[in-house]
Amino acid sequence: MSLQAKADWIAVDWGTTNLRVWALDSRGDVLAHRTSGKGMSSLARDEFEPTLLTLIDDILVPGVETPVIVCGMAGSRQGWAEAPYKSTPCTPPELKDATIVETADRRLDVHILPGIKQADPADVMRGEETQIAGFLAANAGHSGTLCLPGTHTKWVAMRNGVVEHFRTCMSGELFALLTRQSVLRHSVDSPELDETAFENAVHEVTQRPQALAASLFGIRASGLVSGMPADTARGRLSGLLIGAEIAAVRDDFDLASVSLLGSDHIAKAYHAALGKLGHTASMLDAASITLNGLALAHSTYSKVS
Repeated sequence: MSLQAKADWIAVDWGTTNLRVWALDSRGDVLAHRTSGKGMSSLARDEFEPTLLTLIDDILVPGVETPVIVCGMAGSRQGWAEAPYKSTPCTPPELKDATIVETADRRLDVHILPGIKQADPADVMRGEETQIAGFLAANAGHSGTLCLPGTHTKWVAMRNGVVEHFRTCMSGELFALLTRQSVLRHSVDSPELDETAFENAVHEVTQRPQALAASLFGIRASGLVSGMPADTARGRLSGLLIGAEIAAVRDDFDLASVSLLGSDHIAKAYHAALGKLGHTASMLDAASITLNGLALAHSTYSKVS
C-alpha cells in the first residue's frame, strides 16, 4: 500500500516474536501502523534490514535518508546490532546512547536504543526502558512502582525519574509452559478463566508462598479427585503464579500505588490481583506509551545526527 504522504521518520518496536512499525509525519501524526510476526528470534543478522523494508519500503522517500528509531530485542547480542546496556541507577536511554547501524539501503538511518542492566541482583531489560521513557514524558520526575506485565514481567522502582532497581519475573512464561507442556495441561484445557478462583488463589499463595509447588500439583489432583472444572483450574493456576510473584516482590517495591504499563488481558490479571490484595493500580496503554518513548528519542534526532 503506497501513501501519498511520506514518512518524516519511522518508529520500530522489535520484540522477540513480533515487529511493530509506525510511520510518522513531521507533526508526529501516525501515517501508518504495520505489524509482522518476524521477531528477533526468527531472524539472522542479515535478515533484519530486508524484513524491515518489506513493511516500510513504500513509505520511504526516494533519495532521502529517513531516521528509523528502534527499541527492543533488535539491539540484543543476537539481534541486528548490539546496543550496550545502560546500568542502574539511570534515567531511560536517549538517542545519544543509541547504536547506529550501517545499512545497505541509503534511505535508512537506523538508531537502536539500548536496554538497561542491573548488576545485583543480575537483571536486564530491552524495550521496556522505552515504555518507561514514554511514561515519564507525561509523568516527569515520577517516584513509585511501575509494573510492565508480559511473558517476562518487569517491576521497576522509580525515584525522581530515575530507574533505581528492577526485577523480572517469568510468571507468563511459566504459565505458558505449564498449560502446554506439563501434566497440568489436562486440567486447564479451557479458553475461559474463573475470576473467583483466580482471586482466591492470589490471596492463598500470598499467605503461604512456600507452598506454591504443592499447590500447583493440587490443581491436577483436584481435577481427578473432585472434578474441578477446567476454567476453575485455569483461574487457579494463573492466580497462584501471579500471587507468588507479588509475594516475591512486595518487600522490595512499594505496592501502595502501582502504574501498570499495559491494558491487555495480562495487565488486567495483575490489576485484579493487586486489587484483591488491597493495592491501588492504574492501567495505561502500552503501545501508545512505547510510541511516546520512541517519539521522545526522535525529538533529539537533529542534535545527534
